Amino acid sequence: MTLYWGDLHNHCGISYGFGSLENALNNARVHLDFCAITGHAMWPDMISRNPETAFLVDFHREGFAKLRDNWPQVQKRINEANTSDFVTFQSYEMHSSLYGDRHFLSPDSDFPLIYRDSPDALVHDCGHRSIAVPHHIGYTPGYRGISWDLYNPAVSPIVEVVSKHGAAMREDGPFPYYHDMGPLDAHNTVAEGLKRGFRFSFVGSTDHHAGFPGSWGDGLAAVYANEKSRESIWESLLAGHCYAVNADRIRCSFTLNHSMMGDMLSADNRHVLLHAEGDAPIEFATISRNGQKIAMTFSQPVAAKDRRFLLRIEMGWSSSPDLFHWEGALHLEDGVILRVTPYLRGLNALSPHDSEVNSEENTNRLNNGFHQDRNTAFFWCDTVCNKSTLHPQTCAFVFEIEADPSSQITLDLNGKKQISSLRQLLESGYSAHLKPWASHAFKMHTAYPASACQVHLELDDKRHTPWDYYQAEVTEVNGSRAFISPIFVI
Repeated sequence: MTLYWGDLHNHCGISYGFGSLENALNNARVHLDFCAITGHAMWPDMISRNPETAFLVDFHREGFAKLRDNWPQVQKRINEANTSDFVTFQSYEMHSSLYGDRHFLSPDSDFPLIYRDSPDALVHDCGHRSIAVPHHIGYTPGYRGISWDLYNPAVSPIVEVVSKHGAAMREDGPFPYYHDMGPLDAHNTVAEGLKRGFRFSFVGSTDHHAGFPGSWGDGLAAVYANEKSRESIWESLLAGHCYAVNADRIRCSFTLNHSMMGDMLSADNRHVLLHAEGDAPIEFATISRNGQKIAMTFSQPVAAKDRRFLLRIEMGWSSSPDLFHWEGALHLEDGVILRVTPYLRGLNALSPHDSEVNSEENTNRLNNGFHQDRNTAFFWCDTVCNKSTLHPQTCAFVFEIEADPSSQITLDLNGKKQISSLRQLLESGYSAHLKPWASHAFKMHTAYPASACQVHLELDDKRHTPWDYYQAEVTEVNGSRAFISPIFVI
């Protein structure tokens, strides 16, 4: 199976949100394997309109009507964008105070927009293949967080566990909820759902509202599939062969007796194996049984003869809210560039209140991309200033190279040129500014051997209860995490 990366839940101007559908598809195609661009469609138990709630109710109603009136055109364009290189799914969202918010996914090109009072009824009555994915599940029960009492794993076999809202793995877990919808509630965590005996798998998605699927740092879905196609990725989602990351694309393999994440099997004796490769050093990785950690490991010792290394260039900063365009090239002497991974961000938006997305023009003119040959990579992107010290808007590119430490690396970025040996970058990176004050800036991070960004952990275990589930998590030193779907054993 091949590992593919995508965003199954994000928004643009097809309902309430910013940016055109065309621009959202173009942004996704640059750096993702698959995506679903989601329209806000309904809120069956929406609060009543009064002077205090008028803005909230009105923008929802206007967004729902916009999607309804344009659904045939949206559906058609999503289908046209589906190719052998880039996979799309049909999608729209139901808000629900009672059930918690869900977005519906379908591989069927004629998936209809219908209206029902519950996720189960909509999936049952739509007449097409579909699932209802719970998202931002951690909000208060009855306040658009999930209700585990009303949860149906047959309708919702995957759960969005991390997004711009935060992560709902456990009450004391990473990435707490700070949106104006409220805090994370202990009753509505992934840990609670698994403790109740539900079987489901994990995905991440951005819930981005400015036409930028896959925006770095907001959540991504990793899916193991036989090929890059709607049918194959859909089958893997139904099987649960997927996991979630919040930021960097940490590549993970997790098996138990050769069964993979999302599987269910019967076994008294269990051999559990976790292998992960990140784009930064891995701080630690854990394996848990029934919610309790039973094993932990750290990055592997650096191999003395390692010839694979990771470089990271990050750019942005400044105090300007205007888009700033970056263009650069990285040239490697006496080596090979094995891959380039873009980490790109859209303008920061999660609701119509977000004032930093101040025009459709800004949202629609982001320009990002890259291409490479054997020893040169060209890359470009647009950034704006960081919203705060806790809300980065930088973009980055990671380069995996094969080279000797004596190899020279030339970075030419917006007229700033610097030549370093790989050996120098392994000792320390550097930063540079484009002007003396309030400047846009970039950072060449310290380079790392690829072996410092890997972990391998395995253990033997036996039956603990009649129903056991095994999970894994991987954490890079930069805070990026992978939340790996459980394997269920009876």
